[in-house]
Amino acid sequence: QLQLVESGGGLVQPGGFLRLSCAASGGSLDTYTIGWFRQAPGKEREGISCLSVSGISPQYTDSVKGRFTISRDSANNTVYLQMNSVKPEDTAVYYCAASPGYVTINSGPYDYWGQGTQVTVSS
Repeated sequence: QLQLVESGGGLVQPGGFLRLSCAASGGSLDTYTIGWFRQAPGKEREGISCLSVSGISPQYTDSVKGRFTISRDSANNTVYLQMNSVKPEDTAVYYCAASPGYVTINSGPYDYWGQGTQVTVSS
C-alpha cells in the first residue's frame, strides 16, 4: 500500500521560501496523480496544486499561481512543492495525497494521504 510522508514545513518569514517534500513508499509516484492540499485553522481543506502522471499542465489554485511550483523526482520517488514569496495567509498544515485515477485539485477521490506538515509564515 502506498504510504506518503511530508516534510519540510516550518517557520518562514513573509516573502521567504520553503520546499515541501512528499516521499512515497510502497509504490511508484510515477503512476499516481499527486495533489497538495492545505488546511488553515478554522478553514476547510483546500486543494492548491496537483500533478498528473504525464506531468503535463500542473494545476494551481489562483492564490498560489506564480508563487508555488509542483514537481516530481522519479529517482527519489518524491514530489515537491516549492513555495516562494510566501504570505501569512499561506500558514496551514500541508498535505500531499495520491490517486491512481483522474483527479483535480477540486475533485477526488484521493486514496492516499500523508500526515501533514505545518507551515507558519510570520515575522
